[in-house]
Amino acid sequence: MTDSYASSRTNGDVSPSPNGMANGSNPSLATPAGPAGISPVLRKKLMGYVGFANLPNQVHRKSVRKGFQFTAMVVGESGLGKSTLVNTLFETQLYAPKEPPPPSAERPKTVAIESISADIEENGVRLRLTVVDTPGFGDFVNNDDSWKPIVENIESRFDSYLEQENRVNRAKIVDNRVHACLYFIQPTGHSLKPLDIEFMRRLHNKVNLIPIIAKADTMTDEEVAEFKARVLADIAYHNIHIFEAPTYENEDEEAIAEAEEIASKIPFAVVGSDKVVETPDGRKVRGRAYPWGVVEVDNEDHCDFVKLRQMLIRTYMEELREYTNDVLYENWRTEKLLSMGIAQDPSVFQEVNPAAKMQEERIMHEAKLAKMEAEMKMVFQQKVQEKEAKLTQSEEELYARHKDMKESLEKQRLDLEDKKRRIESGRPLTPEKGSTGPKKNRWIRP
Repeated sequence: MTDSYASSRTNGDVSPSPNGMANGSNPSLATPAGPAGISPVLRKKLMGYVGFANLPNQVHRKSVRKGFQFTAMVVGESGLGKSTLVNTLFETQLYAPKEPPPPSAERPKTVAIESISADIEENGVRLRLTVVDTPGFGDFVNNDDSWKPIVENIESRFDSYLEQENRVNRAKIVDNRVHACLYFIQPTGHSLKPLDIEFMRRLHNKVNLIPIIAKADTMTDEEVAEFKARVLADIAYHNIHIFEAPTYENEDEEAIAEAEEIASKIPFAVVGSDKVVETPDGRKVRGRAYPWGVVEVDNEDHCDFVKLRQMLIRTYMEELREYTNDVLYENWRTEKLLSMGIAQDPSVFQEVNPAAKMQEERIMHEAKLAKMEAEMKMVFQQKVQEKEAKLTQSEEELYARHKDMKESLEKQRLDLEDKKRRIESGRPLTPEKGSTGPKKNRWIRP
């Protein structure tokens, strides 16, 4: 293990070569020289295998070992083939064949919410699939507020996930949020009904909406194209956001063409059937047999089922999960916490313009310097005033001492001049009055 590690280090080492290039560098990858004083940037390529290119395989192994969770909701009026389409999508009998209730049976008065879960495995990849059905939607005479049980169910799943996030131990978080909502539109051929518009307006900011035209085999190709255009016009007019295939930078042409082709099929006109029928030419296909022929479910010339399956399962299932977690759930979570009175500083994690940020910091720095300069000037003036006061006081004291000394010297000078005059005039010097010194004999000139 040590020898292999040393050899990989040696093979991956980059050392200068006599021609000025580094070993392992590709001259064609070198960028042109920049402005004067800036050396060109060399893109170096390792000669040996290091191993970080295996990261996608590590993520793949971890994901496969952990498994995936996906929750889909189907909404639409009864008789549009929701259960049949779900069985067709996943090629699994999630829903047993339904029998119509007898006329004497009691009809439900509200929309019910039913959830079915199943573990599906394909090529070693395990998927925990949950399908949420909404029987009774749109089947009543008065359909006011028929979307409320559905909205409450979606929000209750958000509440459950938020509660799991707030736990002390978050090692096992079960994601039961609805990642996609397949809304079945009745093939009337005219436009969206008020119930369709109101439902999508209520739910488009809580779940990924995927509109589906059910039983598209009841219309001709021209009628399907015209109906799709009317549905898209109604959705755009009412500002309803439906899930669209995301596009990424540096995507290859094949992926871009695939995304554009899927986007051109929305809303998907599908035909569902989990039964195998025989075509006139002897082929066994999934479809529906009519006196005039066979409608093949997996034939893109007959319906958009293949494109729906490609977007929902094969290509964009992870994007549906990410958009639910990063956008829809985060927006709901923000509104939920704000309604609970939990406010957050808006400046935290706020995206700012670097140039504007530098300008703001420069202005703040200049203001701080101006304030410090004003404070230093004030302190300097105060010190100068104190020093001037001290100097003035010292000057006055020196002037007073100088005056006293001058007066004292002037007095001594006068006394000496007086003594001098006396001596010169021949008069004896008499002691000053009040003198107590010893008496001496003095000669008095006659």
